[in-house]
Amino acid sequence: MELFGLSEPTVRLLAFAAIFISMAVFELVNPRLERGEVMGALKAKRWFTNLSIVVISSVALRVIFPLAAVGTALWAQDNGYGIFTILELPTWLAGVLAFIILDFIVWVEHWASHKIPLLWRIHRMHHSDTGFDLTTALRFHPLEIVLSMFWKALIIVCLGPPAVAVLIFEIVLNGTAMFNHSNARLPLGLDRVLRLVLVTPDMHRVHHSSDNRETDTNYGFNFPFWDRLFKTYWAQPRLGHDDMEIGLKEYRDTAPSRLIWTLLLPFRK
Repeated sequence: MELFGLSEPTVRLLAFAAIFISMAVFELVNPRLERGEVMGALKAKRWFTNLSIVVISSVALRVIFPLAAVGTALWAQDNGYGIFTILELPTWLAGVLAFIILDFIVWVEHWASHKIPLLWRIHRMHHSDTGFDLTTALRFHPLEIVLSMFWKALIIVCLGPPAVAVLIFEIVLNGTAMFNHSNARLPLGLDRVLRLVLVTPDMHRVHHSSDNRETDTNYGFNFPFWDRLFKTYWAQPRLGHDDMEIGLKEYRDTAPSRLIWTLLLPFRK
């Protein structure tokens, strides 16, 4: 698939690079939390580990699931699969519905990753990060990335959405994940308004609290509607953002900043 004369992987890579650089600068000039794990020497170790993980996960995904989400959408269209295709919905309507439904199924997947023990063993690698910045958004185990793609592919085949809508969703999901995981300070008034339609860093940071009561909230990446609808929305951490503990209580040393330790975490008791 091509967009503006560029291949789908090129479009996604350019979008990723532009968003990553923008958020990295935003964090640097206007940090929300000024802690050692996001400002000091430990930050370099965390960034090396988290960036290495996203490279490994991307390679694993291309090897195990070369079609990925956009390729699956093209395959479904070519074969006439999906509800949207059967109903012959207009492209714009199918695209809008696909975006909303895909966002919901990502929310469901995230919720399930906390509720199903086997999935939590894998997902807890993401939460073991003792810092919280845009690289935390990239810290997902290769196993979780592959399983997530199979889940999305199943829904895509069932829906039959336009491939361009899937591409836009993937870019937006990646971008909003980096935004709402960023260590960036937003004016409180802007945050209150923005979180009505978009998950903000202060909203999602609550989800990365070591307090299990707070970890079990704010599962959204794009839209905050699902958390409000299913009563999993929590506005602010009990200890406040400056004093909250980020990560998992059982891993409070520097181990989560090491690459091999992090990759092996799902296989540890």
